[in-house]
Amino acid sequence: MDRMIYLSMSGARAMLDRQAVLANNLANVSTTGFRAELSAFRAVPVEGDGASTRVFALETSVGYDPSEGPTIPTGRNLDVAMKGNAWLALQSLNGTEAYTRAGALTVREDRTLVNHSGLVALGANGPIQVPADSEISIASDGTVSAVKGNAPAVVVGKLKLVTPAEPFQRGADGLFRTRDAAALPADPEAKLQGGALEGSNVSPVGGMVAMIAASRQFESQMKLLQTAESDEKAAAQLLSVG
Repeated sequence: MDRMIYLSMSGARAMLDRQAVLANNLANVSTTGFRAELSAFRAVPVEGDGASTRVFALETSVGYDPSEGPTIPTGRNLDVAMKGNAWLALQSLNGTEAYTRAGALTVREDRTLVNHSGLVALGANGPIQVPADSEISIASDGTVSAVKGNAPAVVVGKLKLVTPAEPFQRGADGLFRTRDAAALPADPEAKLQGGALEGSNVSPVGGMVAMIAASRQFESQMKLLQTAESDEKAAAQLLSVG
């Protein structure tokens, strides 16, 4: 009897965790550059006295979906969409280098190029300073140029684009880093598309279908718990009669 309870309880808990992952993905359907979180189950033995005869099924993250999201033209000169497996380097709040696919850039009051959250967009030689009263353009290789009036364009920096050899790890701040948090070298072959943004790669329909399936599985696990309870009551009645 207790085996059924353990199986049903761990299964129901796993379905709740899966629902949380799916809900987070669906909440970010319209988030620029968002990568859908993937999940899987792992078996964890229950520790305690005696033989290890009980195992919990736990939800564990196996990373993110690396597929590209749709490219959405915006016509804005500071919007960039990375192509292929290229990522944009940013300076995170703790000063370390992190990476993102969200390419909505803007110019801070001190004329530093930053992303929509105010994090500094790194260039080949550090932060990129933009001259005042100038029009900014970003080439496909990340080169940032400034044009002031009728003067010729002046290169003010180049966005640092990297191409990881292995998947990143997502941090609590939503940015991505290498497993050892080391900075990657700039990739001269990495390209971007100006005047566009990359949308989320979450499929709304697929996410809803997965949530419905997880909900039905949760209900099945709860029914097993109810069955175990009714069987326990029936067994207790039989013993009391004897």
